[in-house]
Amino acid sequence: MKLFGGVIPITGISFLMFSILLIAVVGYAFGRINVKGVSLGTAGVFVMALVYGCILYKVLDAQLLSTVGEETVSYTKNALKIVENLGLIFFVTSVGFIAGPKFFVNMKVNFKSYVLLGLIIILAGGLAAVACILVGRATGEPDSERLTAMVVGLLSGSLTSTPAFSAAKATVAAEYEDIVSVGHGIAYIFGVIGVVLFVQLVPKITKADMDEERKKIQIVDDGSSIKKVRTDLIKLDSFSFLPIMFAGAAGIFVGAIKVPLSAQGLSGTTFSLTTTGGCLLVALLMGHFGHIGRLNIMPRESTLKVFRELGLMLFLIGAGVAGGASFAANFQFIYFVYGVFMTIVPMIVGYIFAKKVLKLSLLNNLGSITGGMTSTPALGTLINVAETEDVASAYAATYPIALIAVVLVSQFLIILF
Repeated sequence: MKLFGGVIPITGISFLMFSILLIAVVGYAFGRINVKGVSLGTAGVFVMALVYGCILYKVLDAQLLSTVGEETVSYTKNALKIVENLGLIFFVTSVGFIAGPKFFVNMKVNFKSYVLLGLIIILAGGLAAVACILVGRATGEPDSERLTAMVVGLLSGSLTSTPAFSAAKATVAAEYEDIVSVGHGIAYIFGVIGVVLFVQLVPKITKADMDEERKKIQIVDDGSSIKKVRTDLIKLDSFSFLPIMFAGAAGIFVGAIKVPLSAQGLSGTTFSLTTTGGCLLVALLMGHFGHIGRLNIMPRESTLKVFRELGLMLFLIGAGVAGGASFAANFQFIYFVYGVFMTIVPMIVGYIFAKKVLKLSLLNNLGSITGGMTSTPALGTLINVAETEDVASAYAATYPIALIAVVLVSQFLIILF
């Protein structure tokens, strides 16, 4: 079958590859558009992926068909999930390696601040979700369980949290699982774009001196953690691919380990770091130690930057195309408003708390916000805005706290409401 009357003579898996590359080209061009110093950057790829999903998802779906017995089924969702997860692995693993050398020193200095801020951000999001549930009930939502499932899905989308999304689907009654998915898809769009814009706008609104802010985020060390640079290390491969791939593979394994949260053991509610948390943890440890004996397990900086950007691009395309299809099919304005509310409230509360109570510097504050909001795209944007990789340490420190907290909050909302 030739698409669009033969104008595009590409079919099957080739059409998927063509679509991914075309979205990247148009998305990067769109992300370059600058309005008073603010641009979407790589998040422009996400916007174009959403547009593609809204308009052309059915066309893509018709190309990715497989025959199972006598039934013809589409594997579009699985294909996009592979693109999304592969990108996420590349991005998070690269961030872990970049943050690793300074991560534990940073945690030693700011541990309490990161824990508190991660909890405050997620609790603020949880309270915003409670407010939305109460408003929905007050305005006559007839099915309270459906409303709760929708709002919890919106919360996971607002915080772009796949673990919270998975936990919510596992906790609600079976008939409401699709409702959680709908809510996640509706809120995910602003959940990405809102935080990306926030980390760009705050420095401009506060008229921050970025040179001074970069100096403030540099780790002040007494020398006890500075390691002697070894020149006799053996490189595992010339491009440093092997350490990255190993960290990704080991991270997937670590992320799959499930910890029971209920008396039913593994058959009940469980918690896991997921692929994201597992890859981040393994890469942080490898980046911190840097070598095993004479084996160099620290990738070179240029390779990490390429994988970080490539991973972010693939992640945004995979998530964006699928999200666009869900958004177009299930959009309701009031739920979109709820999602915006649940994105903005924790960001503002977290920023004010970090600035006024914890006294964190601006870039440390914003780096922690991206971690607390579990926002992968916003970290990529903040690195470009800050012009320093040091913000990745704040993200990596706050992220695990927020990851655990948002899973628990999502489950408590379902149980309580």
